[in-house]
Amino acid sequence: MDLFPEIPLSQWRDSKETLHRFAQIVGKIRLASSVRRNHWWNVAFHVTGRGVTARPMGGVDGNPVFTIDFDFVDHWLTVSCLDGSTTSFPLLGQSVASFHREVFAALRRIGVSVTLPHPHPYKLPDAHRPFAEDTEHASYDPEWVNRHWQVLSQVNLLLEEFASGFSGKVSPVHLFWHSYDLAVTRFSDRSVELGAEVDPVTREAYSREVISCGFWFGDDDHPRPAFYSYAAPEPAGLAGQPLRPAPAHWVEQGTGRLATLDYDDVRAAVDPRETVLGFYGSLYGSAAALAGWDVEHLASPGGITDPLARGDA
Repeated sequence: MDLFPEIPLSQWRDSKETLHRFAQIVGKIRLASSVRRNHWWNVAFHVTGRGVTARPMGGVDGNPVFTIDFDFVDHWLTVSCLDGSTTSFPLLGQSVASFHREVFAALRRIGVSVTLPHPHPYKLPDAHRPFAEDTEHASYDPEWVNRHWQVLSQVNLLLEEFASGFSGKVSPVHLFWHSYDLAVTRFSDRSVELGAEVDPVTREAYSREVISCGFWFGDDDHPRPAFYSYAAPEPAGLAGQPLRPAPAHWVEQGTGRLATLDYDDVRAAVDPRETVLGFYGSLYGSAAALAGWDVEHLASPGGITDPLARGDA
């Protein structure tokens, strides 16, 4: 299997739009049923050997402990309970409305009761429409959905490798369902004051200085899959710093900028893995230096902080 197989957005856009809404439904169940963690770490999904998982939840809200798992090999959604009970239904042939209905029916079958405060898409063009009424999004091409999971699996391991070089506070490598991007974030210990006019999701996500790296499959604004990195708040002068490799470029994003590297440029590189790691490293190095992070102290080459194991002592 190729490292980073072809995944042009144009070939699976309709399936991606449907899958994104499936993920948001499950993500909102996760949000309603999990203990809150700093920076919303509790809401994200993790990549598995067959798809993605919402991870165990419940247990503290009167519900049993349960999980919801997407299987992108056989294309089923499975809801499982800690007592061993399980129930599944096929992903193929579902609209968003029927998926919404089937998920909540599955939860009821294993004794779980969840109410979503706002059962609508989050920050998508049809945010006004309840999931239960969306029969428009009903495309699901199993070949491309499986391919997207292959890409997620490979990028997941690459982000794990990048994360290993940092000994400070760092997030898991996780899939955020609101924008459907896979990311890992490094944190400093400095607080960021955001005003009351900033929405609560953003205030929690960026309450500390961060440098984040990730990957997304593309959308209407950026219609190509790409690797990305950014710093928040963005240090003065960051956009003037060189990026590696040469095809990497800056993209305006709200009040800041994203450093991006198109997926197809990586696929064409002699060493795609080192190309992406070099891209992430170039942004991190510049942003951390400009923000005054103690880069040497925070480093853990090869994932090792023990000076004896590193040969430093």
